Amino acid sequence: MPPVRARGVALPVYALYGEPGLPPLVDQLHCETIAQRSRLHGWEIQAHRHEHLFQILHLDEGRMQVQLEFGDSRRRPTVELDGPATVCVPALVPHGFRFDDQVQGTVITVFEPHLERLLGAATDLRDHLCTARVHPWAADDPARRPLGELIRQLSTEYHAAQPWRAAALDAALLAVLVHLARPQREAAAAPAPRRRRAEHHVRRLRALIEERFRQQPPLAALARELGISPTHLNRAAQEVLGHSALGVLHRRLLLEAQRDLTYTSLSVKQIAWSLGFADAAYFTRFFQRLAGRTPTQWRDALPEHREPD
Repeated sequence: MPPVRARGVALPVYALYGEPGLPPLVDQLHCETIAQRSRLHGWEIQAHRHEHLFQILHLDEGRMQVQLEFGDSRRRPTVELDGPATVCVPALVPHGFRFDDQVQGTVITVFEPHLERLLGAATDLRDHLCTARVHPWAADDPARRPLGELIRQLSTEYHAAQPWRAAALDAALLAVLVHLARPQREAAAAPAPRRRRAEHHVRRLRALIEERFRQQPPLAALARELGISPTHLNRAAQEVLGHSALGVLHRRLLLEAQRDLTYTSLSVKQIAWSLGFADAAYFTRFFQRLAGRTPTQWRDALPEHREPD
């Protein structure tokens, strides 16, 4: 199998792979087979990272190469894996994959702020999931089969349209995370390597924006709370994400607007006000600049009878 190709230091930042410039997810969770996306790209997912997404890649059968950045190092070692195996990739961590064309498995993608809310007080589990991990499963490992079954249950729930789907998906996701983390708990007891300072600043910025995006806080106020200058904060965002710190806020506003357009009957003016825009016309121009169409055009293009998660 040819090696995964690296793109250099300036990696692209995607929503889902191959979809640059889009907000992370309108839904909180996405589930698809490995083949669905990798087949479109010649079975190779080149080195990239996600701004807001946590991913679990579970390989049932077949072979893959994993290129994953750990800790402070910019070195991305390539690991060969045969199924069954699981890879966990937190937001901002560079990664790439190459698969054989017989691969079978599942990719679970979660909007990271939703994951943090879901874990709540389970801070040790949340901290565990902040580190990229590769876990090959031995044939006699008693945890292997239950994990595969839990992932299949989550996938089935995701593609169905049953009542209380969102609650069922959260329960299934929690079960997968706990089952995945338990065998690694002892290894995780050792202190994880310190993350690069720029990534640390960006993670803290995103946490602040998640709390306050509806108030549209000034960049200077956010930088002051983080204890750095606006210039320093913008430099960190450009290094990690490839866009400005203000762009983090704008993308979060766009995502929430798209969710409201998708799952509510609120008018464009009501959505604008709820997101801190005093003028609906300005909100429309803002939305069109980022999404490529007006809010009304975006809503009209949605599939009919969409059920909220």
